[in-house]
Amino acid sequence: MHFKLIIAFVDDAKTDKVMAAAREAGATGATVISNARGEGLERTKTFLGLSLETQRDVLLFLVEEHLSRHILEKIGDVGGFDKDIGTGIAIQIDVEDAVGVAHQVEKLVSVVEDEL
Repeated sequence: MHFKLIIAFVDDAKTDKVMAAAREAGATGATVISNARGEGLERTKTFLGLSLETQRDVLLFLVEEHLSRHILEKIGDVGGFDKDIGTGIAIQIDVEDAVGVAHQVEKLVSVVEDEL
């Protein structure tokens, strides 16, 4: 079984919604890294020298490759990434190998067979 890693940078207010949508689309879980910071096309606004940027979470999803595009699109839709500037981004990259995913593989075998 081959996997993709989906990395999503999400406004922390949307983390739970994005996680739920990814699960519904076929993700078996995620790792959340809290309190990330980033800057896009436009610099963040400040007030008296204090940054007014919102907190971000980084969500890491290790997903089966046949399900990855659907999960990625669902994350983008729920996160509203293409609607407003600065709402977040999500990318996917190939995973050459993984260990510690035997339980996920057991669950995903029948799901992937149904998809194919």
